[in-house]
Amino acid sequence: MLQPWPVPRAHDPVDVVVDLPGSKSLTNRALLLAAIAEGPSTVRRALRSRDTLLMAAALSALGSQVDAEGEDWRVTPGLVGASASAPLAVDCGLAGTVMRFVPPVAVLSSAAVAFDGDAHMRTRPIGEVLAALRGLGATIDDAGRGALPFTVHGRGGLRGGPVTLDASASSQFISALLLAGARYDDGVDVRHVGPPVPSLPHLEMTVEVLRRHGVTVDDAEPDRWRVSPGPIAPVDHVIEPDLSNAGPFLALAAVSAGTVRVRDWPRTTTQAGDALRAILTAFGCAVDLDDDGLVVTGPEQLAGVDLDLHDVGELTPVVAALAALAAEPSHLRGVAHIRHHETDRLAALATELGRLGADVEERPDGLSFRPATLHGGVLGTYGDHRMAHAGAVIGAVVDDVAIEDVTVTSKTFPDFAGFWSALPGLG
Repeated sequence: MLQPWPVPRAHDPVDVVVDLPGSKSLTNRALLLAAIAEGPSTVRRALRSRDTLLMAAALSALGSQVDAEGEDWRVTPGLVGASASAPLAVDCGLAGTVMRFVPPVAVLSSAAVAFDGDAHMRTRPIGEVLAALRGLGATIDDAGRGALPFTVHGRGGLRGGPVTLDASASSQFISALLLAGARYDDGVDVRHVGPPVPSLPHLEMTVEVLRRHGVTVDDAEPDRWRVSPGPIAPVDHVIEPDLSNAGPFLALAAVSAGTVRVRDWPRTTTQAGDALRAILTAFGCAVDLDDDGLVVTGPEQLAGVDLDLHDVGELTPVVAALAALAAEPSHLRGVAHIRHHETDRLAALATELGRLGADVEERPDGLSFRPATLHGGVLGTYGDHRMAHAGAVIGAVVDDVAIEDVTVTSKTFPDFAGFWSALPGLG
């Protein structure tokens, strides 16, 4: 049985420089497009984490060769043909990108491909993607669940064409179809109907990466994305640092009145984590982007904030930790969709931060905080890496905080606990 991890305490303002691993979102998009491109590609500075290794394994199961031994991963495209004698198996783990991005590629094979994952993944939404694929001509067996487990029966291609879906639960629903769309006979013409699509920076990332591969994408009309059929050029990618994973480190500067520099922060990016610059400024931090990276210096006291995080929902756990420590009331809004992430993040944050003394109110689409004195305790993680990040921020300035299972951070950050513990000024 795992023992809770005692969070190292910052007794003075920290002053650290951090080099972060690569972006999970960019790594998995680059790997998938490399696997269906016209020739081999290299994904440089790829993130090695559970999610990216699951993506590499899924693409390998479908017939591509992914050499993930070094820092730079070589991908040679390939799809399983009709010679497959038994169903192939794809383990999605807790990776939404694997569960949603790989089925639209699996239809291009000539094999039956069985998808499943961790227990919680059977509750995460995928039905809109499966229904859309069926509308485009795919054959999928999910026994009517609209959830894992399911089997995609590849037929060596897909008709494609127009399709309508509700992507208000996840922008990944649209990204999934766009990423494979150029390989469909008629391309794909995706229309969204319903409440606004969340996490739009991730969708913009998908469009940008597709265009880098020479794919024609028309996104000029609101809530409509058209991918023309055609070749996907092989491209060597250099993966940016994972800016969402920068959250707990930059928050450490904020809560300790210290300074943290994250090296190689890009001047322009589609990563949602770039919003941390504006968010931390709202809390009262000094934020500066220069040629060497991003520097954040925390204030003596954190100001309260009123933030709509709809487009950057993955940042909510770390932002909630800051709000729980602020000297003024805070309101976080627009993130009802994160109830369907690795866990119901709003309920989990309200429960766990409340157990540590936070004055927090759970709302249908967010959280509200009033100033309170926090105390020690064990923060539950619910199998969610972002919950562990929130606990690390709280524990840096509150005595005797422990994280129930810090190993969940391996999803996107290998050895987060060792990395965090080694930061100067923590102990």
